[in-house]
Amino acid sequence: MKPHPRTDEQDDLLRPRLTEMIDLRHALAKLEKLIDWEFFETEWASFFPATTGRPATSPRLVAGLLYLQHAYRLSDDAVVARWVENPYYQHFTGETFFQHRPPVDPSCLTRWRQRIGEEGAEWLLTKTIEAGVTSGAVEDCSLARIAVDTTVMEKNIAHPTDARLYEKARRQLVALAHEGEITLRQNYNRLAPRLAMQIGRYAHARQFKRMRKALKKLKGYTGRILRDIRRQLEKIPGGAFRERALDTLVLVSRLLHQNPKGHGKIYALHEPEVDCISKGKARKRYEFGTKVSLATTIDEGFVVGMRALPGNPYDGHTLPEALEQVAILTGRTPDLAVVDRGYRGHGVSTTKVLISGTRRGLTPKLKTLLRRRSAIEPEIGHMKTDGRLSRCPLKGTFGDAVFAVLCGCGHNIRKILAHLRALLSLILAALCAAATDRIRPANC
Repeated sequence: MKPHPRTDEQDDLLRPRLTEMIDLRHALAKLEKLIDWEFFETEWASFFPATTGRPATSPRLVAGLLYLQHAYRLSDDAVVARWVENPYYQHFTGETFFQHRPPVDPSCLTRWRQRIGEEGAEWLLTKTIEAGVTSGAVEDCSLARIAVDTTVMEKNIAHPTDARLYEKARRQLVALAHEGEITLRQNYNRLAPRLAMQIGRYAHARQFKRMRKALKKLKGYTGRILRDIRRQLEKIPGGAFRERALDTLVLVSRLLHQNPKGHGKIYALHEPEVDCISKGKARKRYEFGTKVSLATTIDEGFVVGMRALPGNPYDGHTLPEALEQVAILTGRTPDLAVVDRGYRGHGVSTTKVLISGTRRGLTPKLKTLLRRRSAIEPEIGHMKTDGRLSRCPLKGTFGDAVFAVLCGCGHNIRKILAHLRALLSLILAALCAAATDRIRPANC
């Protein structure tokens, strides 16, 4: 059911309003006035077509929690717990009086992310861009000059090894057989864990011949259980469990038949869409996750576009899609985009694209803008250290798409808050200087 609209609460003699408890010069209190909350109240109501049932949570509350979560690098549980303790958080999400209990269960944020999807997350990003322009954190003319780059958003998985994957697949097959009341010839519950542990010891001791022999035996254990279940598939009745069993068997079969240097490998059984991406980093040769394209303004480093790119596509092929998203979110097509050499062969004609290393036909102004291309790199670093871009905890490609855009929202919120704090400091410094000049003696 659609959420009920909020009504203005009357004054309470026993409870002071939040506006009387907090400092309205605080950056969060100022940011609360810059965001168009009515947009979420009207647009997000379309995600609830049902006319019966319990009314949904207030969209403003959910939007505010998502902003705070990614601005301060908090989990679902942490942002709800901190909301109870922080009156500025409560004021930011639209509360009138201080609340002593959590507004929602943390799992509510999961269901809201599933409802709004990538489109709803892009609306959140659009409102941060509008708030940035209104606050002065980003100039309106800066939206026409952007820098585009890609990075890797790692998935929340363990480092993949063959021994770990084979042992985990075996345990899943044994649990599946137990749930389907299938009698196995042997489940290897005693031998397989010991063998998986021994493989790690052989690898640590650099005894690779023994390691490969033990790994082959562990793979055989998993294959035997797989074939044993296949022979007894007719015992599983049709329904949801049979579909889940068939999906598991197909996934494990892919795991057992994949080649070391093949494509489409499985690196995690619970996240089979994870890609192995090499960005040429000396400290981390391979990263397991999904590629993310992001576009920022050249001058301020403000995020104006962000999108997950499953399948590890070539950077040059992703540029038209990135520019299209920027045009949708900002309402204007960029005039200039600066990129690195990985975008050669992009095929974009509507926007002027400058590739790093270009020397011919550049005016002094374009040379200056091209040198600013590398400014996007520290922005990516801040999004991974100060934000949550370093690791995605959401499931599947759908979770990657939503999480990437929300990370961009958090980065913009931090930019706006820093700008508001700096602006307040300048105002206070000017007032102090004026007061000092007023009380200073004339002969000084």
